[in-house]
Amino acid sequence: MSHRIYFNKGQQLNRRTVLKGAGVTLSLPWLSAMQRAFATPAENTPPKRFVAMTLGLGLLGENLNPKESGKDYKTSLYLKQVQDLRDKFTVVSGSSHPDVSGGHRAEASILSAQPMGSGGQAKNTVSLDQFMAKHLGHHTRFPSLVLASRGTNSPSYTENGSMIPAQDSPSKLFSQLFIDDSPAEQQRQAHRLQEGRSIMDLVRDDSKRLAKKLGKGDQNRLDEYLTSVRDLENRMAASEEWAMRPKPKVDYNKPVDIKNPNDFVGYQRLMTDMVRLALQTDSTRFITYHLGGSGGVVPLEGVKEGYHALSHHGRDEEKLEQLALVEEAIIGAWGDFMRELNSIDENGHSLLDQTSVFMTSNLGNGSNHDNRNMPVLLAGGGFKHGQHLAFDQKNNYPLPNMYVSLLQNLGIETDQWKTATGTMTGLEMG
Repeated sequence: MSHRIYFNKGQQLNRRTVLKGAGVTLSLPWLSAMQRAFATPAENTPPKRFVAMTLGLGLLGENLNPKESGKDYKTSLYLKQVQDLRDKFTVVSGSSHPDVSGGHRAEASILSAQPMGSGGQAKNTVSLDQFMAKHLGHHTRFPSLVLASRGTNSPSYTENGSMIPAQDSPSKLFSQLFIDDSPAEQQRQAHRLQEGRSIMDLVRDDSKRLAKKLGKGDQNRLDEYLTSVRDLENRMAASEEWAMRPKPKVDYNKPVDIKNPNDFVGYQRLMTDMVRLALQTDSTRFITYHLGGSGGVVPLEGVKEGYHALSHHGRDEEKLEQLALVEEAIIGAWGDFMRELNSIDENGHSLLDQTSVFMTSNLGNGSNHDNRNMPVLLAGGGFKHGQHLAFDQKNNYPLPNMYVSLLQNLGIETDQWKTATGTMTGLEMG
């Protein structure tokens, strides 16, 4: 497919025209695919990290959210099994992304918060995880990881609004992270990266020649493109260095992928094991894991109907009871992942204190595809937790405010993120 760039003089330029003089064709790639791994040398202070876990079918708010606000809330049904972690997480109710609707289509906006509308016609923009990776991902072999339970759909998007396909095989991810390529393959990777850099040189020179034919406004647009090219060159140069370095070794056998496509919670546990290992080895600091939604029967005692059908419960009591069993298991697996991250290392640090772990869904009510009142859990990251931030269920608080807080927590100086009005009220650093 050809891509077109529109300049303000009414002139329409095919992107291939920009590159034709160099004899190559180039589309800006998704930068997280620049596979780099294994951490940089130890830093003076523990690095900040971010993990987003996104659910395609929501969580029942009545079972997740406490009735009381503040720190003295009574534990809800779902939170009983993570009571021991109470001071490590915050639950948020009454929040959503302003001007985002469209039911399942709003999956695209989970991490971008880009208003898309029910028709899904608006163009998406960069997601939170990829924005973080762009600014801070150069410290590790992998600037980010984008994962899923099943399939390649993800809520991770590049700056030009392209979805980043997810990796859904824990065994392949393990190989990617921890099994060294052969020396011949390392050389091939380095050679491919070197070829890519030479193409960047050709594109840059050809684009500069084109700029001489354009007006000032058009030149500004083209300069933005060249900036992206230069940024990509820098990342490719770093990737070339990583291609020749050995990968970290872990005390963990290569996993076998779960064959039952309906074992939603089993898959969650296996994939979050890989997430933990990636964080422990500092192979990456930014991970998105999209849990999607299985259509079949989750193999849990008492569950007889498909997960997707249960999420469209229509207030049927039997379906609600079965759905609660599935969602309790999801929160239970999330809690075990938190406990693993909360273990203290030899330096007196815990990964959980260094890592903001964010769980949410585009659906506040899966039964009627309502995108308001999104389920929100935020753990770790050095924030003051142990609270329920309860906002207005009818006039929702802007969840993008939390995204500003997360960015500032990483040291990225900004007070803006799409429809945000500032940082999140009540969410403070410890």
